[in-house]
Amino acid sequence: MSDQGNMTSQNTKGTWLTDMTAGLIGYLTTVYIVAVNGSILSEAGLALEAGMIATILASFAGTIVMGLFARLPLILIPGMGINALFAYSIVENTGLSFQEGLAVILVASVLFLMTAFTKLGAVLKEAIPESLKHAITVGLGFFLILIGLEKSGLVVSGEQTIIAVGDFTSPVFITSLLTLFMAIFLFMKNIPANFLVTMAAGTMLAYLFGVMDTTKRSIHINAGDMIFTPSFAAAGDFEFWLAVFPLAIILIFENMGLLHGQLHMLKRQNSYNRAYQATAFSSLMSAFFGTSPTVSAAENAAVITSGGKTGKAAVTAGLLFLATLFIIPWISMIPNTAISPILIIVGVLMAQNLRNVPLNDLSEALPAFMIVAMIPFTYSIADGMAFGFIAYPVVKIAMGKQKDLPVVLIMISALFLFYFIMKIAGI
Repeated sequence: MSDQGNMTSQNTKGTWLTDMTAGLIGYLTTVYIVAVNGSILSEAGLALEAGMIATILASFAGTIVMGLFARLPLILIPGMGINALFAYSIVENTGLSFQEGLAVILVASVLFLMTAFTKLGAVLKEAIPESLKHAITVGLGFFLILIGLEKSGLVVSGEQTIIAVGDFTSPVFITSLLTLFMAIFLFMKNIPANFLVTMAAGTMLAYLFGVMDTTKRSIHINAGDMIFTPSFAAAGDFEFWLAVFPLAIILIFENMGLLHGQLHMLKRQNSYNRAYQATAFSSLMSAFFGTSPTVSAAENAAVITSGGKTGKAAVTAGLLFLATLFIIPWISMIPNTAISPILIIVGVLMAQNLRNVPLNDLSEALPAFMIVAMIPFTYSIADGMAFGFIAYPVVKIAMGKQKDLPVVLIMISALFLFYFIMKIAGI
């Protein structure tokens, strides 16, 4: 009896050790998001350090919720692509303030939460064509690539937003190019925590080439800067609600896809509902932490393959994220030349979804390509989506396939068309 008790104790200890190790590995593969997301949030008008703190707190809280509520070894961090949608489309392009953008996140997250507890998720899943879902991901990928290239100085925006190659002789250009090639090499060699290694090595290169700001030694934030209250001052504007729609759609379908794949790896498909609900609640909390919504990290594959089985791995990673608060002064010194390669590589990974678009069927491919092309070309995710969603029923009707059009999809397309009409009318 004693031997059996000892064996049980050893197995439990082994499980704890394995899960904590997997949580540590997961943290190391995702902590890059603190610098990357903080940098993107700064484009929306938030102080860089405040953006990093918001990212840390949202990642900590979301991951803890996933570990304790869903009891799964999944890490939640602000989603790449979604953060670009928030900073560049919802805030910058529409003219909403940062607090009004947080209100958009709050409303979109409430809709996301509704799909987690009602049948609304299934209705939307059936109404939106797969080709358009994949096209949104691809378009976001190309948008991230463009942002990464611009932030690195490898390309520059000239007059009338014409894109041109950067200055080959510039130290910033040379540093960015070397860092990008190094990042690609590390990624393709599947080096553990390769994004983290890229940022560390890229920062060193920036220092050697003299393009790094070494003056940031402490955090300079007013207490009021970290109190985020979503503002509904713009709730009466049509553009506010149009911003809600693409964010909600992306949140719903990106998390559906990520969770299905990760739970399949874990062989825990029966935990999908709790995982989806935890993710939706974490997204809602993001609006109050002051960051773009969190999603289940793609890097969770590293947690799973490292032996993570239970929520202990998530709790470990969440606590490590919280401890990251103490190294913000050093993280804030990471230059754009070390961050941009990560945006580019993640963008390429997202663009791979193009293979899921049925290119042999023009009634599906043409609207999809409208989204893929127009998101980066218009520098607006919402506008890019509008082109595709309006084109879809037009193409289907032209080909006599109007029976393929769900009523919900027609309503969504009509909403986007109305949005364009209002913009043309200058309303």
